[in-house]
Amino acid sequence: MKLFHRVILTLSLGLLPVMALWAALFYFAMVNEINDETDDVLGDYAELVMRRALAGKPLPAPNNGSNNSYSVTPVDEKYLAENPAITFYDETVYIPEKEETEPARVLKTVFCDAEGQYYEIKVATPTFERTDLLETIAYYIIGLYIVLMLTIFAVVSLVYYYNMRPLYRLLEWFDKYRPGANSEPVPDSSSVVEFRKLNMAAQQAVERAEYYFEQQKQFIGNASHELQTPLAIIGTRIEWLVNNTPLDEQQLEELLKIQRSLSRLVRLNRTLLLLSKIENGQFPEASETDLAAIIRENAETYGDIYEERNILCDTQLPESFTVHMNESLATTLTNNLLKNSFLHNIQDGKVRVTADGRELTIANSGERALDASQIFERFYHEGNPESTGLGLALVSSICRYYNIEVGYSFEEGMHRFTLKFPEEIKR
Repeated sequence: MKLFHRVILTLSLGLLPVMALWAALFYFAMVNEINDETDDVLGDYAELVMRRALAGKPLPAPNNGSNNSYSVTPVDEKYLAENPAITFYDETVYIPEKEETEPARVLKTVFCDAEGQYYEIKVATPTFERTDLLETIAYYIIGLYIVLMLTIFAVVSLVYYYNMRPLYRLLEWFDKYRPGANSEPVPDSSSVVEFRKLNMAAQQAVERAEYYFEQQKQFIGNASHELQTPLAIIGTRIEWLVNNTPLDEQQLEELLKIQRSLSRLVRLNRTLLLLSKIENGQFPEASETDLAAIIRENAETYGDIYEERNILCDTQLPESFTVHMNESLATTLTNNLLKNSFLHNIQDGKVRVTADGRELTIANSGERALDASQIFERFYHEGNPESTGLGLALVSSICRYYNIEVGYSFEEGMHRFTLKFPEEIKR
């Protein structure tokens, strides 16, 4: 979840109980205020009735058009002792003119005439429907909540994106950053103290990463370079022993095993040196290179090498597939994928090479999918002791060098490696 969405969600959830509490307080305040006003009216009306009763004047009609109604009932002193002197409460009363019941506010009190007779007077007046009031408040609160959220969303959007621009610039820079690629310096144009500290921390982290990355590249390059001479000497001496020394069958077999292991070590060293050169940017020269011609030539070569496995190679390529990159790296890129498609194929399998626009796919038959999360890692291989585990790592390194998108999938019994070339390769 994005930070902006989290802020809006937090504000929404935080505002919801506040609005609900405010609605409840407003409802009870409204009810209390209406009841106070109604009680004053009932008190005045009850006082009018009592004065007329005590003065012997005619009492008002029970319902004089004002919807107020009353009743006067004689009571004894016992009733007076058991009930409060004055009571306000709500009840439902019947309105004859409307022939229906309505909620009403009721005043009940007791008075005494000159002869010592006690009377209970009960005065009622229609009041509001609490349900209607509650529904009305709910509708208005929901409307107010929506308006507030829209307002908050607009204000927060403006404030958030305006003030968070330095962070987004830093994140954009991190998306483009590649170790050892001579990236632009960390953006530092904010006057906000926290962002300036963040940019300084990012710059320090990048400098440390660049330093250790450079150390790693130098170590691999130097180690690979220094190993070339002793490996070549060892290979020459083994060859001299095989050709010039009387050996029995067991000794010869052991020397040949050593020679095969040495040959694998030489390939491993050569590949590591090539990886180091790629990561050091030592292939600046580039030209228009026709991948289709390279693939056709090498597909025929690998077909001859693996002829005994009866692998059918189908190349569905245009007359030319031109890219602007170093010819040596372009050859290494396609040859590694093409060689893998023959080497890791099955008996009587297929190799299919197709191109669509700027997309090149090399597929081969297989029995099960590979681990897509690891196949491009260095020294990863599945069950082939002769493999150095650097072929696809080399492919991945070349693709990163030229911003080529490489992907793997297993569909319909075929391993598919897809290269998506950008419209214009820049280095």
